[in-house]
Amino acid sequence: MRRETNGQPPKRKRSKGKAILITCIVLLSLICIPLIIGSATFFYYVKDAPKLDFTKLEDTRSSTLLDSKGAVFLTLGEKNREIIQPNEIPPTLKNAVISIEDKRFEKHVGVDPIRIAGAAISNFKGNSTQGGSTLTQQLIKLSYYSHKKEDQTLKRKAQEAWLSVELEKKKSKDEILTYYINRVYMSNGVYGMKTAAETYYGKDFKDLSLAQYALLAGIPQAPNNYDPYTNKDNAKKRRDLVLNEMYKDKKISEKDYKAAVAEPVDEGLIPLKEDSTMQVVTDNYVKEVIKEVQKKTKKNIYTDGLEVHTNIDLEAQTYLYNLMNNENSSINFPDDEFQAAGTLVDVKSGSVKAQVGGRKSKEKSQLGLNRAVENERDIGSTSKPLVAYGPAIEDLNYGSGEIFVDEPYKYADGTSVYNYDRAYRGGLTMRESLVDSRNIPALKAQKEVGDDKAKDFIHKLGFKNDVYESTAISMQGSTEKLASAYAAFANGGVYYEPSYVSKIVYEDGTEEKIESKGSRAMKESTAYIVTDMLKDVISRGTGVNAQVPQLIQAGKTGTSNYSDDALPNVIGDGSPDISFVGYTPKYSFAVWTGYDKYYNAIPVQDQQIAMDIYRNYMTFLYQNLEITDWKQPDDVVRIGNQVYVKDHVGNQGGQTYNSYSSQTSQSNVAPPVSSAAPEPSKPSETKPDPTPTPSSSTPPPPPPTSSSDNGGNNGGNDGGDNGGNNGGDSGGNNGGGDKPDGNNGGNDGGSTPSSK
Repeated sequence: MRRETNGQPPKRKRSKGKAILITCIVLLSLICIPLIIGSATFFYYVKDAPKLDFTKLEDTRSSTLLDSKGAVFLTLGEKNREIIQPNEIPPTLKNAVISIEDKRFEKHVGVDPIRIAGAAISNFKGNSTQGGSTLTQQLIKLSYYSHKKEDQTLKRKAQEAWLSVELEKKKSKDEILTYYINRVYMSNGVYGMKTAAETYYGKDFKDLSLAQYALLAGIPQAPNNYDPYTNKDNAKKRRDLVLNEMYKDKKISEKDYKAAVAEPVDEGLIPLKEDSTMQVVTDNYVKEVIKEVQKKTKKNIYTDGLEVHTNIDLEAQTYLYNLMNNENSSINFPDDEFQAAGTLVDVKSGSVKAQVGGRKSKEKSQLGLNRAVENERDIGSTSKPLVAYGPAIEDLNYGSGEIFVDEPYKYADGTSVYNYDRAYRGGLTMRESLVDSRNIPALKAQKEVGDDKAKDFIHKLGFKNDVYESTAISMQGSTEKLASAYAAFANGGVYYEPSYVSKIVYEDGTEEKIESKGSRAMKESTAYIVTDMLKDVISRGTGVNAQVPQLIQAGKTGTSNYSDDALPNVIGDGSPDISFVGYTPKYSFAVWTGYDKYYNAIPVQDQQIAMDIYRNYMTFLYQNLEITDWKQPDDVVRIGNQVYVKDHVGNQGGQTYNSYSSQTSQSNVAPPVSSAAPEPSKPSETKPDPTPTPSSSTPPPPPPTSSSDNGGNNGGNDGGDNGGNNGGDSGGNNGGGDKPDGNNGGNDGGSTPSSK
């Protein structure tokens, strides 16, 4: 029987209807309130949007580069462009651009919610080929806004979307596409796709192949990465992706797709014309400027209208370029394939004053390979002060008179290590060990201080290498890293990151200073003691060929050897890499020489070229400069010809060295151990040093368990004129290197000593 409720419906039903009503109100509120707030915020942002100006869609904003004296030496982004009209767009190019950049270009109104959602899903899946911005938004971004990270704000994105919609109202799709095609940067200082067609292919815009159109359509996303002259592999992958998207969109047939993919990416490319002498002379340096501006400001130097104040010394840059490239140069290079790279650093600021990354470049492209930065080849015995002696002085308070016993030595796996002459000199001071570039004392110094301390030391000097038991006599690095690390020895122990830019002035007149902040990498006493020993390397050791009359300087040679396994592939007799780094109280300059093809050996007669370049360059730099010396720190004492950390105990009888010490002058050579060979005689000629290892063109293998600076299982880094070459020639890695013992180094090197 139904219960009566005075004609009123049951309370349970009324409560249920009320709940539904409240739920609907809440849901509508959750939808409407954010919409209202979002809309209000959007219109608040766009009220300050710049006025749509069609001239901005046509123009590029060039940047000027100034040298260290404030004079303009180069303008980037001003290159003339070949402009097309909407009715001149080749249909194939139009399809290519739309397929790769904005598939719904013909359908959206400037912004595309479907595209944004699709891009988000694709990004989540990790297989996105497109971003969320429409082609129209990309054009607005290129024309009005920077790529600086802090500028990527909601306000900026709202204004970008607003201007895109406004542009779509006032211009046709073909007109918008034309603006894009005319404006985009295409690498090598080229703007616009028609200009790129004429520059790269020497053809009229309408006469390119399908593959060539696809290449042009793909370049704007990352112009330098997809440069078909310098990055062929990346360019081909990008071109083939464009072709694949066109095929998926049914813009081309399967037959045409397969034929275009099979076409070489450099098919039809013509050599680029050099714009100016100054652009060629500064090319490697400018490449680093562009990278630094991008890294520190997120600005595009080609499109953002910047005034970039660089650290380049144009006179020093031009002289170094000519020294390495001119036929009338005082350096006798063996052939045009022989390469050299060099970096000059101001030791008190880290400013890179000059840099040349190669010679006789055959790359017909701007911003080509910079071997001074990108090639990390074996720096040989130049690693000894960085990995062995510097850390030992820093952490163990060793002085230059510290004794190391040069005697038979093995790695942990039992592999024997030899010196250049396969002999042992017994007890040697640290100074003599470095001047004579002995392998075994360096390895012992590294072992005594420990790999971890050695690793910490080089990391503070800009090297991020791992450290193994052989690193004291072989390590990979570039001239940029080497010059910057040795600059810390020159300035009293402060490391500055290499810097190419000092200041940027933006279009609105605001300025941003870019300075390399120095960090203390070692004690002043460490820097001074290392420098004092490296002076002797040039005055009487392996670096005498780098001497400049009257100039007070310090430096170290370094040469790599081929491993035993590599010898069958080596062309000629010699070494793969020879370096020299030297410095004064003002400059640090590092040079690398060798061949791009790792197995092309540097002949014996050309192994002094690195020092020849250094000597000539330093002579030029110091024409009108005052010659200065380093001041001895208060916590360093000199006893005879040795220098020590004051009030620290050495191992020569347990003495404590201080300014009141009555100790007599220390000898460079302590009494030899009974197992040591007698000290060899010193010839008058000096040469650089071979140490082992692969080049950047042949990636280095894992750390050697049976190799050393001498070149592999039984290497000897310190061989001399023929040491590295003849030692390596007859036995691989057992001899050779940084030793002024001429042919003896070679004769004593190798598992089967040379009979020369």
